[in-house]
Order: sequence, then structure tokens, then C-alpha cells
Amino acid sequence: MKEFDPVAYEKMVKSYHDQDRPTDWFDSIYTDAEGDHEAVFWADLEPSPYLLKWLKNNPLQCAGRKAIIIGCGVGDDAEALSEAGYEVTAFDISPEAIRLCRNRYPASKVDYLVADLFDYPSPWSENFDLVYECNTIQVLPGKYRIQARDAMISLLATQGHILVSCRSRLTGEQEDDIPLPLDRKEIDGFVQRSLKEESFEAYDDTQDPPVPHFFAVYKKYL
Repeated sequence: MKEFDPVAYEKMVKSYHDQDRPTDWFDSIYTDAEGDHEAVFWADLEPSPYLLKWLKNNPLQCAGRKAIIIGCGVGDDAEALSEAGYEVTAFDISPEAIRLCRNRYPASKVDYLVADLFDYPSPWSENFDLVYECNTIQVLPGKYRIQARDAMISLLATQGHILVSCRSRLTGEQEDDIPLPLDRKEIDGFVQRSLKEESFEAYDDTQDPPVPHFFAVYKKYL
């Protein structure tokens, strides 16, 4: 099992960005874990407390509601949505990530799939009542950030919600960081077309030193 080296990680990600291959490195993070989900360096190994808070404050009103998880990682948030009563599709571009999820949760009701946000199956379009995005946009460069946002929105059914969790930054700062946090102007790009902001929180996580984050909820009305 490889020991995580932040300098080597940043250099590797930037090299893929320079080659215009912005998603080709994801699988290596999970492959380096060698079958151990606890060895994935960015995995919290528990659901987001902000997701759990939203689920508690917005209990499912009827069966059959569909949720989709963007870049599901090792599955914590997907399982939380399933336990809340949603029919959950959780996908990742990394085959090894999906293998880790299936091995970690062999009896799960979640449909874990290998898929690409930029080329997802056509039946997914406007088909989900809840879309959950956690930390995907921030690992993408340039135009791919906008394309990812728009692809996420396109998954959302009318009256559905999209929850966006990400690192945050002040405009003009940290512009060379890997990952690159979202500033307020960038995350406000979700307020477009038929989406309306329902809630927005800016907070610092519990790392030392703390890392600023956003957690935002949007609803599609048309």
C-alpha cells in the first residue's frame, strides 16, 4: 500500500490537467489503497454531517424517490441516503472505487455503478429527485468545472433538489491549489435556469488547521 505523498499527488494531478485528461487519474487513488477502503486518503469513512442534518430536516414523504451520488467514493453518503429511504444510484468513474463500495457493503440496496458524469446513460437525464455532489467540481480544472456543474443539474427532475458540498475560498485566492476550492461566485452558478437557492452555509471543518467549506441546497422548479 502506497503512503500518501501530498507533493507527489499535486504534481500528478497537475500533469493530467496539463494533458487535458482531467479525470484519468482518479482510479489510481483507489488502486493505491489495494482493496482497503480505509486507506483512501480523502475518505472520511462517515456520512457528511451536513447531509445527515438535511435528511433529518427533510424526511422522505413518499416511497420511490430517486437519489444519485456524483463520484460516490467509498459509499458513506450513498448508504446514508439509502437508509433515509431513497432509491439510490451511486456512481464513480473509478472501477476500483465501485469495487471497494461493493465489497464494503455486500448487502447494500444502493446501485453502485461505474459511470462518467460527462457521458452518463441517457435515461438518467432529469430523472432524479435528489442529486448529491460532494467535492467533485473542486478536483476539476477550468471548463470542466462548468461542464460538471451543468451535467449535475441535467440529472435533476422538476421539484428535485441538488445538494452541493465543497471546499470554499475567497475570490482571487488559492488559485493554484490542488484541489481548487469554489468561491462564492462559482457556486452561485447553480442558481441558473430553473434552480433556486433554498439554503446556504459557510463553515470551517474540524481539521487542523480548519478548512472552509460551503454546503448549499438548490431546487428545480421547472
